[in-house]
Amino acid sequence: MKARKHQNTKIVATVGPACKDYDKLLELVYAGVDVFRLNFSHGTHEDHQEVIKHITRINDQVEDAHIGILADLQGPKLRVGKIQDNALELEEGDIVHFVNKVCIGTKEAIYMSYPKFARDVKPGERVLLDDGKLVFEVVETNLVDKVTLRVIFGGVLSSNKGVNLPNTKVSLPCLTKKDLIDLEFILTQPVNWIALSFVRSPKDLKDLQKRIEAKNHPAKIIAKIEKPEAVKNIDSIIKNSNGIMIARGDLGIEMPIEQLPVIQKEIVHKCMQRARPVIVATQMMESMINSLTPSRAEATDVANAVLDGADAVMLSGETSVGKHPVKVVEAMNRIIDQAEKNYHLMTFRPVPSEKSSTFLSDVVCFNAGRTAGEIKAKAIVGMTSSGYTAFKVSSFRPKTDICIFSDRMHMLNTLNLVWGVRCFYYDKFTTTDGTIQDVTDILKNAGVVQHGDYVINTGSMPLHRRLMTNMLKVTIVE
Repeated sequence: MKARKHQNTKIVATVGPACKDYDKLLELVYAGVDVFRLNFSHGTHEDHQEVIKHITRINDQVEDAHIGILADLQGPKLRVGKIQDNALELEEGDIVHFVNKVCIGTKEAIYMSYPKFARDVKPGERVLLDDGKLVFEVVETNLVDKVTLRVIFGGVLSSNKGVNLPNTKVSLPCLTKKDLIDLEFILTQPVNWIALSFVRSPKDLKDLQKRIEAKNHPAKIIAKIEKPEAVKNIDSIIKNSNGIMIARGDLGIEMPIEQLPVIQKEIVHKCMQRARPVIVATQMMESMINSLTPSRAEATDVANAVLDGADAVMLSGETSVGKHPVKVVEAMNRIIDQAEKNYHLMTFRPVPSEKSSTFLSDVVCFNAGRTAGEIKAKAIVGMTSSGYTAFKVSSFRPKTDICIFSDRMHMLNTLNLVWGVRCFYYDKFTTTDGTIQDVTDILKNAGVVQHGDYVINTGSMPLHRRLMTNMLKVTIVE
């Protein structure tokens, strides 16, 4: 089978019925997938465990694959219940009632899965159903179990459609009962990233972090930005997370759609400044669920995410239930390749902050990227156990290959999400000079560098103490 092509911008692919067996997952890896997303809104724990076994097997059998696993928690997804005859015709001006008691929906009573809806909602607030296709306005609430709404934009409402509350301060916790059950399972598995849905504040992230630490699991947290509150609190959310997903599906429903492109760009730049990996997600190649080619708008969308500086672009239904999952990844890879050839158009670069507790190490990492560009180095090499060096060097978005070495396989799989990072296993760590020679030989054998190339080495001295990054060295490959 052909060798994997390494792009700087990574591809996250959602696993589902269309690609859950070993052979199809392997095809996707060779097509360009770097991280597999397990969507816990669907499937059983047994289904997910089987997929995890397949990914682990791929990592064992494909040299330097280091495919990451992202477990995506469902979160408090709001829905209406069953609708009579699965079709309720609603016209502008109609009055309907949402209740918290399960029933077959009619205009007189529609079940809403949010038990505190009547308490939290206020007259005048908007309620959106079915991805915003139907729009309601709250007329009144009894603050207990019944809300009266007026139809602003009608249509046919069918069973179990999603509900969005763009104006309401929802009191539901991010971690639902289902999420806690799923989390118990996830924390027994070699998962690298856990995505928390409908994050609104840093408090949501701290709760999940405590649960992960209690199980002594190394998984890192990705905050999904889907709510207006999250955009409002974006700086503190980025600070308290390990990564960000711009989940444009719900976000594009709950906020004015014209604001979404600018919000995406601003979040990407803020993540780069904080050295947090950022994923752009939802409807990137949606037409390829059925089609063999993406639309022109989709190709431009993917390219713009690359040019913005996103660490990764994500596929959802395109790979999980689509007809052509491998061709989708191949097409996305080609778009990334062309966009990255013009990546020099991006002028933003993060700068170290004197207020940071890692200020001195930040300076070393950023200057590794700057120096590499000035001397046209072939690679920036880092040794890491925590991932810090990879995150920081990557955030500078250097034009040079970033090669990260670690003796922690879980960390290498985790870092496969990060922009530009190529991961290599190394567990000797002798003297500084001896280690530099070893990793240079590994890169020569891998075809990354050759005789006469310049390499920028970062690390900590003395090596055995594994301190923060405090060393930068220029090596000429012999």
